[in-house]
Amino acid sequence: MAKKDLSVGEVARRSGLPISTLHFYERKGLISSERNMANHRVYRREILRRVTIIKVAQSVGIPLSEISGALSHLPRDSTPNTEDWARISEIWHDDLTRRIELLTALRDKMAMCIGCGCISVKRCPLVNEDDHLAKDGPGARLL
Repeated sequence: MAKKDLSVGEVARRSGLPISTLHFYERKGLISSERNMANHRVYRREILRRVTIIKVAQSVGIPLSEISGALSHLPRDSTPNTEDWARISEIWHDDLTRRIELLTALRDKMAMCIGCGCISVKRCPLVNEDDHLAKDGPGARLL
């Protein structure tokens, strides 16, 4: 029978994350641990799935604050079930779809810009003549 709790070293090894990252996640409230009889930090096995979600979400650019908000919908005292994970999927669905569309547009339009030198401003999908997009706020607006 597999033991229920994992040491911080075991979670680090299994997740591929440094121990310092696990401690950081814990300070941010993304994961939690308990203390064993020897006052060592131990984690429930389910923490591996939570850490995986954090890693994947970060890799696609979801900020830790949004990850924390989504994970707050998961039960803390029991193993999340399929419905729990489906709720997180719903929370991120629209944002991930928007990110995919932006990345696709960047990929497809970037090739036109490399080496272009803006010879044809009429054809440029990124033109912002006279900074007319400034009223919409900072950052890229046409992608």
